[in-house]
Parts: sequence; C-alpha cells; structure tokens
Amino acid sequence: MEEVVLSGFVVYGEEFEVFRGYVVVKDGVIREISADEGGVDAAFEGIILPAFVNAHTHIGDSVAKEPPDMPLADLVGPRGFKHRVLAETPAEVLVEAMRETIQEMFHTGTLAFADFREGGVAGVLALKEAARLAEVPVHAKVLGRPLGEEDASSVLDVADGVGMSSVADHPRELLEFLAEEARKRRKIFAIHAGERSEEDVSAALDLHPTFVVHLVHASPAHLKRMQEEGISAVVCVRSNLVTGVGLPPLREMLKNSLNVCIGTDNVMLNCVDMFREMEFVSKIFRIEEREVLRMSTLNPASVFGAGEWAVEEGKKANMLVLRFSPNLRGLNERNLVRGIVRRASRNDIAAILCGESVFVFPHSTPSTYSH
Repeated sequence: MEEVVLSGFVVYGEEFEVFRGYVVVKDGVIREISADEGGVDAAFEGIILPAFVNAHTHIGDSVAKEPPDMPLADLVGPRGFKHRVLAETPAEVLVEAMRETIQEMFHTGTLAFADFREGGVAGVLALKEAARLAEVPVHAKVLGRPLGEEDASSVLDVADGVGMSSVADHPRELLEFLAEEARKRRKIFAIHAGERSEEDVSAALDLHPTFVVHLVHASPAHLKRMQEEGISAVVCVRSNLVTGVGLPPLREMLKNSLNVCIGTDNVMLNCVDMFREMEFVSKIFRIEEREVLRMSTLNPASVFGAGEWAVEEGKKANMLVLRFSPNLRGLNERNLVRGIVRRASRNDIAAILCGESVFVFPHSTPSTYSH
C-alpha cells in the first residue's frame, strides 16, 4: 500500500483528544500523527476517527423487516414470529439478505460486528458465507446458538463463541456446558438478560458470561457484580424503545465503571446504522459524548479482541474520514465529538480505511465505494 496522508481534525487516542493535524498510514498501519498540518499534501481532508464496532446484531432477521406490533415473547420468543420466518425462509434467500445487511454496515461506517446467529451449525455457516459474498472488509464475530445438546460442541467448533437468549429459554445444563466449554476454548459466551424483567439477570450472571445484552431491568446489585467480575454490558436503546420494555440504566452502568457497548439488535426492528444509534443514546440519556463514541468503537473492540482500534501511532488503520459537509461545517475542537455523535450521518463519510485498503465514498453517491 502506498503512503496515505489524511488531514483535518484528528480524534486521537483512547481519550478522543481533538486537534488539527495529519495522520500518515503506510502498509495498513498508522505511522505518524502530528498536530502540525501545515504544508501537508493530503489525500483526504476531514474528520478522522475510529470506525464503528456494532456490539449486538441479529442480521438473520433481515428477511423479516418491520413486523406487526406484538408482545416481545410473540415476536422473538422460541416459537415466535421471528423464528417461524427464519425456519420458513430458504437458505439462499437468508444468505442474500444477510449479505446485503453486511454491505449496509460497511456503508454506514462499521468494520466489525457481533451477531447472535440462530440455527445451529448451519446458521453459523450461512452467516460466514454471507460475509464472504459481501466482499467488504467487515469482520463478523459469529456467536452461534445450538439447536440442542447434540450440536453444542459442533457450534463452538465453527463459531467465535455462543450467543444465547434468556436463561428461561434453555435447559440449565446446556447453558452451563456452553459457558464452560466457551471458556475452555477461549471463546465468547454471551447472553440476553433483563430485557423483560429482573428475574433472569442473576441466573445469567452465574454463568460468568463475556457480556450481557439489554439489562433494562438490572438492579444496582447486578451492575456492581458485573463490575467486580469484569462482565461487559451491551445496550440496544432503539430496540428497547420499539419493543416497549423500557430503557437500560445506562448512567448507573457508567457510574459502576462497566465496559458498556452499543448494538443495533434485530434488523427486523432497526437498521444497522451506528450513527443513528449514537444519536438516540446521546439525546435520550444526555451523557458525555465521548462516552457514547467510546461505546460504539473502543469498548466493543476490546471485548472482541480488536484492541488496535484507536487512532494512535502503531495501530492498524480502522478509521473513518468524515467530510466537512454542510452538516458538520462549523464544528471546532470544543464540540467536534458532540457533533459526530449527535448529527453525523452516512452521507458525511468521505473514506474508510481498513488495513491496507482505502475505500472512497464520492460525495454524489455516498453508498458506492472503490478501493
């Protein structure tokens, strides 16, 4: 890869320090960052920040967008609407729908995501095929869901871990086996809890998961325990609004120093656009914007083993460049991160850097790309 120089506002390091300067990328690695941008011949000028990591999705749901309103159990329960649609959909249709969603993630600035993939081994392999066919540099962490005890080990053989629904939906013996086996293999064990009520949270934490999704009804004692045991939290605010279950205690999570991540959840309910998820979180909870950006980038990257995610010297390039569009023009060092979180959109993306590849998004057609 030839040397690529970026200039403009740099959202630098773990603390998202903002300054005007330039970034030099060579062979897919950030070689130099400077606060002096004078005289630099830059390939792109704009706002330079880490790409997004979507911490929780169900992209198989791409075949069931915008279902009728119904109770949560009827919508996503073990024999609910979602699972009936998945069972009735031909494999090739499911793969194509997931392929399109992965491309959509890329076009909205996401370079990694963690998906709870139903359907046992076949479900995991279908998502991997969709990722291959998408032909974009989006890394999928596939968290499989066994159909039963008989294929539990097989799922872990092909997946990056396990992603389970509530403890109420599965035999306890199966959950304990999966949690222990995932730890032995140094893979992820994740689970939903606290979405409908508080009743399943303690039992989920007893499994010592890598992370727990939703936690809308988690108590202060649950959050304290998660902090002590190093269990990360994933919140899906737009999804919770659609299903009417309430909102997670996000401020309390942050006060307890939890590693909090953001996900967009079921594609049937929400698009996979992390810009929109950040805006909702920021405007509803009114928390510091750097926290929101961290929950969408560095925090989930640390959970999924992609630690080289900050814009820092020596790190692999996983970056967005946002153009100085009319939407973002007028921002400065003081309010830049606030502007990214609360108003930036897919239309502002000028380029995406992923390792040695540079993808350019022309202003007139932001959904197209080249490299």
